[in-house]
Amino acid sequence: MRFRNLVLLVVTGVCLAGFANLADSGEAKAKKIGASIHGYRFEFPCKGAMPDSPKPGADCVSGLVTGDPKKTDNFKAERKFEGEAGKRYKVTLRFRGVVEPMMYKGGKMDGEYFYIGGEANNTTYNIYKISISSPTSHYYLNRQDKVGHKIFTIDYTKTIEIDGGATVTFLGDGQNGRLISNFAKLVVPDVAPAPKVYNGQFVQIDVVDVVAVK
Repeated sequence: MRFRNLVLLVVTGVCLAGFANLADSGEAKAKKIGASIHGYRFEFPCKGAMPDSPKPGADCVSGLVTGDPKKTDNFKAERKFEGEAGKRYKVTLRFRGVVEPMMYKGGKMDGEYFYIGGEANNTTYNIYKISISSPTSHYYLNRQDKVGHKIFTIDYTKTIEIDGGATVTFLGDGQNGRLISNFAKLVVPDVAPAPKVYNGQFVQIDVVDVVAVK
């Protein structure tokens, strides 16, 4: 019995040492790059409860508003991106959520919803924006050719460049204190609060891959 216990202690010690070595390895450290922005969510909640049978195209009062709807229907969050100073990373992000359409101008389309650079081209619909301090850049997530009282789901990936130690800023701006409600009761599979319906709009951002630029 003593011999068996001794063997177990030795094996356990070897396993723990192996885990410790993995935790200190470059591979483990590399996995941490992007952790600060992984899982970030833009959220535009509707004020009050969702009706049992929402009217098609219905909007709602923004739950973000605390004063002037043109000044307080917004939020901003800043995160410091991990990685080595002086090193650049290609970061692949997955965007999933329920959003309303918004128009942008002066930049470049990249797919149906993603927009690189430019500025807002409407003063009433929701803006979903990500800004990077280095290299200086910004992106919009819900681009459409025209606005309107519609709601839709998004699920796409894009790769952007971020320098180690850069500041990543997430900005959501409803602009007028109202938003298109989730009247169609859309649900994004595997994203909270699925299988329940989110009463409003949201975009969740997940880091899929990070590769250092050589």
